[in-house]
Amino acid sequence: MKITINGITCNAEKGQSILDVALANGIEIPHLCQSGLVDTYGACGLCIVEVEGIPKLLRACATMAGDDMVVTTHTPKTYESRKLALELLLSNHRGDCLAPCQRACPGDTDCQAYVGLIANGQYEDAIITLKKSYPLAAALGRVCPHPCETECRRKLKEEPIAIASLKQFVADLDLQSDHPYLPPVEAKSGKSVGIVGGGPAGLTAAWFLAQAGHAVTIYEAMPKAGGMLRYGIPEYRLPKAMLDQEIALVEALGVTIKTNTKLGQDITFAELTKKHDAALIAIGAWKSTDMRCPGEEKEGLIGGIDMLIDIGLGKLPAIGKKVAVVGGGNTAMDACRSAVRLGAEKVYLLYRRTEEEMPAEKIEITEAREEGVEFRFLVAPTEVLGDDKVTGIRLQKMELGEPDASGRRRPVPIEGAYEDLELDNIIAAIGQKVIVSDAPDLPATKWSTLTADPETFATGIPGVFAAGDAVNDGPGIAIAAIGHGKKAAAAIGKYLAGDDMQPVEPYISIQNDLTAEDFDYRETAKREHVHHVDPAVRKTNFMPVFENFNEAEAKREAARCLECGCMDVYDCALLKYAREYDVEPERVAGEMKKVPIERDHPYIFRDNNKCILCGLCVRVCGQLMDVHAIDLVNRGFETNIEAGLGVKLDQSNCIECGMCIAVCPTGALQERNPDVKPIPLTTEETEGHCTHCGLNCPAIMHKHNDTLVKVTPAENLGVLCKSGRFEWYKDGEPALGHVAPSPVFTELKGDVLVYGEIMKEYPLLEFALRRAEKAGAKVRYAAKGENPVKADVVVYSTESTPDAAKFGAKAIALTNPLK
Repeated sequence: MKITINGITCNAEKGQSILDVALANGIEIPHLCQSGLVDTYGACGLCIVEVEGIPKLLRACATMAGDDMVVTTHTPKTYESRKLALELLLSNHRGDCLAPCQRACPGDTDCQAYVGLIANGQYEDAIITLKKSYPLAAALGRVCPHPCETECRRKLKEEPIAIASLKQFVADLDLQSDHPYLPPVEAKSGKSVGIVGGGPAGLTAAWFLAQAGHAVTIYEAMPKAGGMLRYGIPEYRLPKAMLDQEIALVEALGVTIKTNTKLGQDITFAELTKKHDAALIAIGAWKSTDMRCPGEEKEGLIGGIDMLIDIGLGKLPAIGKKVAVVGGGNTAMDACRSAVRLGAEKVYLLYRRTEEEMPAEKIEITEAREEGVEFRFLVAPTEVLGDDKVTGIRLQKMELGEPDASGRRRPVPIEGAYEDLELDNIIAAIGQKVIVSDAPDLPATKWSTLTADPETFATGIPGVFAAGDAVNDGPGIAIAAIGHGKKAAAAIGKYLAGDDMQPVEPYISIQNDLTAEDFDYRETAKREHVHHVDPAVRKTNFMPVFENFNEAEAKREAARCLECGCMDVYDCALLKYAREYDVEPERVAGEMKKVPIERDHPYIFRDNNKCILCGLCVRVCGQLMDVHAIDLVNRGFETNIEAGLGVKLDQSNCIECGMCIAVCPTGALQERNPDVKPIPLTTEETEGHCTHCGLNCPAIMHKHNDTLVKVTPAENLGVLCKSGRFEWYKDGEPALGHVAPSPVFTELKGDVLVYGEIMKEYPLLEFALRRAEKAGAKVRYAAKGENPVKADVVVYSTESTPDAAKFGAKAIALTNPLK
């Protein structure tokens, strides 16, 4: 019979559902609870369609195709129905699509992936993962204040994972190799992009634009590229030879860097926009913020950024014996520690709040104190003392009041409480500001930063974008500027292609109520710490102040990761549809169940918090495998999928075939390799066949780069045994290429004789025999040496009973390649 789906005429057989016909003809109808391996269930409610002449929506999985039926799969009515169905499913779906470390990173770094790869010793894969986010991994590993670690849930157990140090470890390995990693570059697009500024934002944008095949030129005002990474961070924290290596890799992609080239001086804005199809302005923030107190003009007062830039240029400033640095951030720490190295005998750090409110990294505060810096808290400068030259500073004593917009308690002056401090120099390190006159053609904000769309970084001038410290809210941390560059590159690519530039924020599931008790299953493991140079030695020079992890330490530290992000995030059908239908689960939010996660099975990880009760795992275990190891238990909101009689899955009659995982659409069931740390990774699929025994079961190999991650059954057979599904890592990977599976899967008909004790040699033979019996075959067994009546088909092993063929009209000889 004929059926029309979305205007396409399709042939249909009696007994086929609309969904069957659609899938057979390459027409997608969203569904989560249906598989061709089992009977229809109709639980998810996603496959609804409109049928001409029928006013209500119909479930395509449960509606049989009829002659001349006219079906429409995607209409406003089906869209809203599917959206609501998805929202109801997600309202009781608990889990994290992405780990909190990745969500906290402004550069969208897949921290969980590269940390896990390091734990597994897969260092090349780890650096490839990092370089998908930015080109400056070694630099960031040293200087990033790691907001990822702030959100790391390992701190609920003891201390966060040393994510930044692990980044440095693997990035340094890459730079020390003979051939550091370079990503592939697409064919030339014929488009060119000019980038003003070779700092973190500009270099990152160039990295991604060059990979897309665009011709990229960076115009850098300074003698060398690197921006504040080169000129705003001292050598002892960030060796510039290493930074040069990372910048050279950007150039190796074909990026041209023109140094000593300043916008408005060496190239005009008009020349820039005429020469290139698009332009990115990433000029940074190169001026120290004023303290706004009388006497700032006096000789001996130095801006913190100005001082660090001079040091970066090799112009070491003359510093007196007594120096005070005003500020509480990492720039202030860099300034006071540099002053120590420049010979100051007494260095003060003046901060208007307490140490608890300081934004500087704790390690920076600790090391500065170890190097002799004296911290003076709850003081604010009110006047620079001296005639023409600095002789001291007058400080207003403060106390903490109510929290301000930043969440920190606001410092409040104590009336009449002042203190004078005798000094030779004052270094103002309270912030940075943008020199907007360096880009006079671009619109500016009232805060003297450049105006840019926060998502696309478009400026309002067609083809002109702006990113990094110079835009909107102004200077931030390096990884934020890198995140700007990455997003700007994506928007520029879309602009050059004529596409809509506005990105879509994809839906992700997040859980925010985890406590230390949720991680009781993990043993306590102390954080590894890098090795710091003795303070008495390090404060005398600008040499690096610490040595990073060795390999054993890095692997131990990476192994502490709790694997918060879902392992199925790249394969999850529920997430795919949630994003496609722009879900808003909060519309139907209510009580959400929380049940224990089952981790005892050696190969199967079960998290019923993610289960949507589609029933696929129960049906495939019972109907296809005839094992019935799991079932739906309890009723209503308390319904769960469990092994029978209250036992755990590893204590049940589970045969470890993994078919429940293969059909699970949500990540509630996941594979585990007992010897390898699980990692969520994108994979490419390759057809192959299992070589564990002579049944030649078809298999799909999932590889990340060149590393085999998992093996799943091919659709044409749909089954693998424990050895083929899970134990390939010790028994041997599947072989490439399709090989016809054994005839035991297709030719067991009539009277079937299984000769000899061969069931253990061929794990899926029992499955094939059960399926044959369901189809009407009569199966008998004969031990080796017996002389049974002949059968229609005899199955035997060539290793143990080479003469068994005489007992059957048709002989199926099995040969185990492992023997």
